[in-house]
Amino acid sequence: MDRRKFLKGSALLSGAFTLSPASLWSTRKQIESPGKNAKNIIFMISDGMSLGTLTMADTYSRNILGKGSNWLNLYREKKVTRALMDTASASSVVTDSAAASSAFGGGVRVQNGVLNMGTNGERHLPVWQKFKKAGKKAGCVTTVTITHATPAGFCVNSARRNAEPEIAEMYADLELDVLMGGGDEFFNFRKREDKKDLYASYTGKGYQILKNSNDLKNIMPGKKILGVFNTGALPYSIDRMHVKEFKDTPTLADMTRAAINQLKGHQKGFVLQVEGGKVDWAAHANDVAALIHDQLAFDEAVKAVIDFAEEDGNTLVIITTDHGNANPGTIYGNNATEHFNSISNYKYTNEYLLNAIHKDYSVKDITDWIYEGNKIRLNDDEARHLLSFYNGLEKEEGLYNYKKLPFKWYSEIQKKHNSVGWISMDHSGDYVEVAAYGPGSELLQPFIKNTDLHFLMLKAAQL
Repeated sequence: MDRRKFLKGSALLSGAFTLSPASLWSTRKQIESPGKNAKNIIFMISDGMSLGTLTMADTYSRNILGKGSNWLNLYREKKVTRALMDTASASSVVTDSAAASSAFGGGVRVQNGVLNMGTNGERHLPVWQKFKKAGKKAGCVTTVTITHATPAGFCVNSARRNAEPEIAEMYADLELDVLMGGGDEFFNFRKREDKKDLYASYTGKGYQILKNSNDLKNIMPGKKILGVFNTGALPYSIDRMHVKEFKDTPTLADMTRAAINQLKGHQKGFVLQVEGGKVDWAAHANDVAALIHDQLAFDEAVKAVIDFAEEDGNTLVIITTDHGNANPGTIYGNNATEHFNSISNYKYTNEYLLNAIHKDYSVKDITDWIYEGNKIRLNDDEARHLLSFYNGLEKEEGLYNYKKLPFKWYSEIQKKHNSVGWISMDHSGDYVEVAAYGPGSELLQPFIKNTDLHFLMLKAAQL
């Protein structure tokens, strides 16, 4: 290869990461909306959703539940405009969630790890603040901590995505109208290092505090809402279905419907972000039961949103992901369909299943427990190998793998039985799906950058 040509190409590629999104938008063919403006916008993000995740959730839904997934049904019924999206950040072709959300939220590609902050300290005004200034109500709903990178990217500026205690305070200053997710440790004075009582601060600003699914049924009209339903993230959907202590946690669809009911009817409209955050965490763990069931939980939220948007007629819905993760998929082989369908026998996530094992378990204890949880029968060598992770002989690293559990090793055991493979345990740079419904959806081009969605929202609302 000609080295000079290669270096020139590399420079051009690098430059593509730093061009102004506004200038990129302006160089494209401008499509004006022939219809009305979007009064409301609901932006839905299945965090870390590779195309294989979307595919497997739809396959599982058709094979096991007897119906197509709501997202894919929108394609089948030709109800949406569809695009592929480049998800790169300013610092890498593979983004993290902070930079990805900042691309949507601030309209500028920033470096991984920061929220709407440039390399020289520039502060890019987040999109929900723009809409609040225009008189709309604004909110965020997620299955991880409400202060996590994806909701925060639509709302605040921060040099550190992990500054979640501070982000909780920033939300209070912004007086966002609806906030729902996990993260009690960032609001509860008993758990914060500085002992600040943020629940009291929010109550003083007129918020109603929600703590469980029953509270969603007793929301007071007109009140701002802070719903914090767990320490840390919310439980995975499949564990919520089968583990008694998790049953009082609301689903993403529950929270989404409650948020819409609280925001709708406002004279100037509303904007709402809905995130299936634990889809990403499941991919990081190569946890197929967690992944599919949380994607299906996101899919139920899609139905709730589209049902509202169809009735309302004034709502733009954007459905996408911020990046791929682990690129899972079904693998060709004998009995692939039967193997894949065996995932319907799984009662728990790998996280719950592996957390329940202790170093004093016998080989029989392990084989019995794995069979109860997954209907997989380990042989004695596999059981002894699994036990070695609990005796300090082996350990695994990985994001969100705080206890060094053997997520990767066990996913390889599962692959023999369910025909699902993974390329990694981390984010990927592949292009991702975008679907848009309602007024403004005609602005969506077939191939876009993540920053383009920021300007699409502003244009659709004529802000």
